[in-house]
Amino acid sequence: MEEPTSVQEIEIVKPEPLWRAVLLSPVRGMRRLYDWVLSWAHSPFGASVLALVSFAESSFFPIPPDPLQIALSMERPRRSFRYALVSAVASVLGAVLGWVIGYALWGWLGPYFVPNIISQENMDKVHAFFETWGFWALFAAAFTPLPFKAFTITGGMMAMPMPVFLFACFIGRSLRFFAVATLLFFFGPSVKGFIDKYFGILSVIFLVMLVGGFYLIKFLL
Repeated sequence: MEEPTSVQEIEIVKPEPLWRAVLLSPVRGMRRLYDWVLSWAHSPFGASVLALVSFAESSFFPIPPDPLQIALSMERPRRSFRYALVSAVASVLGAVLGWVIGYALWGWLGPYFVPNIISQENMDKVHAFFETWGFWALFAAAFTPLPFKAFTITGGMMAMPMPVFLFACFIGRSLRFFAVATLLFFFGPSVKGFIDKYFGILSVIFLVMLVGGFYLIKFLL
């Protein structure tokens, strides 16, 4: 096989821009976006990017902050709870943006969000869930892998009172991110695979136990 005889004959393949990959191939684009988020784990700006991702994920960004929080905490275990606080506070602030979108901007932004970010089927299910459970629906979405952005937007669409909205978001998001931080602080990298594999199941079990506990206390008292 002949080798190129000059620099001009060497074809340089440039990586496809991230925005183009997301638009042209959603599956491949989401993987690229996920890898891009994780790439900040080794950067001095990791905590800042974690705050941005946590804020954006609560209203429009598709990648949750948990993978970056886990990666940062594995790099610096002593800062695990600091990263959890960053995730929780930024996520609650982002949830307020989701509420505003649903309350005041849905007529304008709705055609973009559905179906590009949230499917109409999911929005209908969330709306029905909200009508039945209210506070608990938002709390469940804040704590579990449910699409949190769909719930924050629906909270605004249904004019959920802001104090109740903030309380549900803050408690749910704090429990979620600090639970991850606690596991990583005490068990380190050995627990990463366990969190990745079973976080969704564990969070649902914990939520059922928590809600069941509230109902039990109400029944006994």
